[in-house]
Amino acid sequence: MSERFDTAGLKARVDTVLHEFLAEEAERLCAIDDALAPVAGQLRAAAEHGKRLRAAFCYWGWRAAGQPDSEPLVRAAASMELVHAAAVVHDDLIDDSPLRHEQPTAHVALRAAVTGRPRARAAARALAMLVGDHLMALAGQLFATSGLPAAYLGRARPMWGDLARELIAGECLEILHTGGEPDPLVSLKVVRYKTAKYTVEQPLLIGALLAGAAARLRAGLSAYGLPLGEAFQLRDDLLGLFGDPGRTGKASLDDIRGRRPTALLAVTWRDAPPDQRRRLAGVLGRRDLTADDLRDVRELMTALKAPDQVEDMIASRVREAVGSLDALDLPHPARRALTELAGSATDRRY
Repeated sequence: MSERFDTAGLKARVDTVLHEFLAEEAERLCAIDDALAPVAGQLRAAAEHGKRLRAAFCYWGWRAAGQPDSEPLVRAAASMELVHAAAVVHDDLIDDSPLRHEQPTAHVALRAAVTGRPRARAAARALAMLVGDHLMALAGQLFATSGLPAAYLGRARPMWGDLARELIAGECLEILHTGGEPDPLVSLKVVRYKTAKYTVEQPLLIGALLAGAAARLRAGLSAYGLPLGEAFQLRDDLLGLFGDPGRTGKASLDDIRGRRPTALLAVTWRDAPPDQRRRLAGVLGRRDLTADDLRDVRELMTALKAPDQVEDMIASRVREAVGSLDALDLPHPARRALTELAGSATDRRY
């Protein structure tokens, strides 16, 4: 691989690893029983989309420690995408989201496999839950069989425990606070643990640990990764409500219907005067929302400058992340890659 930052090239390599690994696993499942074909199909579909940002951060954590390009490392980095695939399946199940990337989510797609059965909807949801569980297990398997030396893998293994614990904690916090009074501090904690850490900071640290990075470098990568991960999710909050569903792959009203504790909603609620809070309270959590309701919520948020405030939160975190790189003695390709990744992860338009 060239020393330049080749985003498309790295993505293609990760895509190939995931496609081949999941195809082999799908065949193993179907060899047990042909009835498992729909489940196998959802395993393969789970990792079909994505920019492979988590794999890229893992890869550049390794390179930041001075290690050269490595095919086993690319395989280890690809395991980060299976963590994400598992989280997406579970998240869609928890939120009861019908679409992802304009395709039926796993628990919706699997209804066809249990049509006519008792409690078919519950059965489809159970199958989806097991698909998500298996994807997380497969992430660990791909990492362990990446081809890297056992001593390298051992250095990073404790971080896997942190990743799993904090991802689950973030999901649980979102569930526990959904439906409550929106609070910016609560929302930012959910952002940090549900998405920010496993999207940027922990993949970076896993790559760095695999490479044997010293504590100072790891601390610097955390200082970059945590604010950038938060900026990434804050951008998703904005896109979730103001984005084009054709590009985001999700319905614009999902967060309002689910009354999810997003930072955008929390800032709006905090700044809204009593009459506007009453208007907002009248739509939060309703399942029968229309395009007119979406327009009204957008107008309310815009009038309160909530999107602008979230944009400011994103910009300040990106500046903090990129600025933290100045204190690190990074190889030029890694510095350039991490700087460009900070932009591509957060500069996604409506």
